Amino acid sequence: VSKQMLEQVLRELQPLCTAEQRFIEKFFQLNQDAADLQVLEVSVRTMFSPLAMGLCPIPFHCLLFSYFLRLEEPTTWLLSEIFSCLEPELRGFLDVCNKVHPFGCLQVLVTLNDSIFEMWGSSSALPSSFLNTVLGNMLLLAKSSFNKCIGALCKEIEEAKMTSKMKGGILPSVSHFEEFVEFSEEVFRTARRRGELDKAHLRLASSVFSSINSLSSANLKVNTDMVMMENFHHFHCFLCQKEINCLEGKKREAKQRYSEHMEKYVIKYLGQPLEKLNHFFEGVKARVAQGVKEEEVSFQLAYSKQELRKVIEKYPGKEVKRALETLYKKIHKYLSPEENLLPVVWRAMEQEFIRQYQEFDDLIQRCYAGSGIAMDFTTEDLLSYFNSITLSN
Repeated sequence: VSKQMLEQVLRELQPLCTAEQRFIEKFFQLNQDAADLQVLEVSVRTMFSPLAMGLCPIPFHCLLFSYFLRLEEPTTWLLSEIFSCLEPELRGFLDVCNKVHPFGCLQVLVTLNDSIFEMWGSSSALPSSFLNTVLGNMLLLAKSSFNKCIGALCKEIEEAKMTSKMKGGILPSVSHFEEFVEFSEEVFRTARRRGELDKAHLRLASSVFSSINSLSSANLKVNTDMVMMENFHHFHCFLCQKEINCLEGKKREAKQRYSEHMEKYVIKYLGQPLEKLNHFFEGVKARVAQGVKEEEVSFQLAYSKQELRKVIEKYPGKEVKRALETLYKKIHKYLSPEENLLPVVWRAMEQEFIRQYQEFDDLIQRCYAGSGIAMDFTTEDLLSYFNSITLSN
């Protein structure tokens, strides 16, 4: 409703100011060139000279008219006097329009922008410096209100506090960004210009990134990488749907961050099913990195063949499968169903788990060659475990 009222006000302003401008120019002959105006001024002064008037003072209207002629833009000055209340009234009206909706300033900005653009492109409109100035001032006011609104929203997003009881899912900051984008894109759908909106989108997207990044220092009861992974994934998917050119860079960055945090999440949880075996081989790799020859690692007391056998015995195939089932249930419990990332994360875990297994097997072949030591399960067994767990859930 406020949009339609504002459009109606702006539509009626132009013909009103144009009609008044034409009358003034015709009545006071202000549309003549400079030479004609000078002759006209001399004629008026002569007509109302003290001698012709019987030494009477020069009438006020003559002085006023002479003053008009000396103005560079007498039409603009006269219109400013006639419509002196127009700008204050418009300011008040725009203030009301801004308060109708939390993002009402967007509608005001678009309506003013389009009306001015249309007015300047109209062949029937007289050039009116007065109306241009008034509407230009209103546009600056609308841009200022818009920037304040965006600044407040950015602050709200960045300063949002995460409670320690948070169980994951999509953050309020991401939801607020989506709401704004949905509304603003609809408002600007037919707008002539959208430069201000693109700048606002970039500011808000940066604030959302800052909000998600702040989780790394939050004291959450759930895995931080999981929450960050889900939110960057959600942010990326939303931007893929919207296809907003100015946010292409943010979309790529969100995808990269989502991948990074998924990798961290996967690696962290994969240490659990083979924790002691993983710790043992980390030590083996550290010794090799320190300069110990591979064939001499088994002579280190903590990494002898006997110690390796003890660790491997703790991980029979059945126990590994049971540990993977427990891991799957834990991931399923905490991942939000809305994002549907469980299949993706589980697939990444399978790939990383097999890569890890193959790395361990390779270290056994290199550092414990000829010992006959081998893990109780193979790559094929692992693929079978993961497949079985996927199908049964």
